[in-house]
Amino acid sequence: MAKAQTTGALLAIVVVLAASAEVAHGICNLSRDGIRACQPAAATHNPTNEPSAECCSALAGANLPCLCRYKSSAGVWVRFYKIDINRAMGLPAKCGLEMPANC
Repeated sequence: MAKAQTTGALLAIVVVLAASAEVAHGICNLSRDGIRACQPAAATHNPTNEPSAECCSALAGANLPCLCRYKSSAGVWVRFYKIDINRAMGLPAKCGLEMPANC
C-alpha cells in the first residue's frame, strides 16, 4: 500500500512540474509575455472587446497550427491564465491572422 501511495505522489509531482514548465516557457512560439498580453481579450471573466497590439504581435509570431491542438484539450496554461479557449481561438482573426482551415 505504501508503494502505491509513493508512486501516486511521484506521479502527481511529475504532472505539476510538467504543467509548470508549460506555463513558464510558453506554448507554440507564444511566450509567457505573449500569453499575458492576450489574456485580457481571452479572459474567462470581463474580457476586453479587442486584443491589444502586443497580443496581435505575439500571435503573429506564434505557431497557429500548433495552437489549434489546444482547442479541444486546453493545457494547464489556459486554466493558469484564466483564458476562455473559445475566445482565445478567435483572437488571431481579430488580429487579421488566418487560422488553419482544419482548426
